[in-house]
Amino acid sequence: MRLARTLASLSFLAVLAAISSGAYAQTAEKKGFALSNNKPIQIESDNLELREQEKRALFNGNVKVVQGEMTLTANHMIVHYKGQGGSLAAGGGDIDRIEVDGNVSIVSGTQSARGDKGDFDMRSEVLTLSGKQVVLVDSGNVLTGCKLTVQMKSGQANMGNCGGRVKILIDTQSNKSN
Repeated sequence: MRLARTLASLSFLAVLAAISSGAYAQTAEKKGFALSNNKPIQIESDNLELREQEKRALFNGNVKVVQGEMTLTANHMIVHYKGQGGSLAAGGGDIDRIEVDGNVSIVSGTQSARGDKGDFDMRSEVLTLSGKQVVLVDSGNVLTGCKLTVQMKSGQANMGNCGGRVKILIDTQSNKSN
């Protein structure tokens, strides 16, 4: 199912591991939806502020995260980490949660997602992308709502409607090449 593959692509926040269910919500599931952190990560931003006492790293302005063919862009990103010793700047620290906001965009091959905010809880492995309009695109297929929640361990994904309706546009021609 192409929709499930699109949702699986959203493991973009999982790359950072190395460094609402409404009655009208739509759900998709993909087996094997798992974290992957075996490739190098490149992070760029206009400014980086390390707050070691608070165990936070703040990336501000034109944030760009690249791992393999996956690219995440946003205006701001906050990495919350925990653990004893180990500075995040020195490659230490255990990532607890990652927040991104402002023009959040994720692109991988023919697939993309965008929203206003993103949050990834590393402990529960739950990804949430939210905003006035969250849009998933995969080779002409478009799914819109306002809150996408993905359970990375199970691959279960839920697109919430937030008072409106969840919409999907299926390009019947996109499946002919598969």
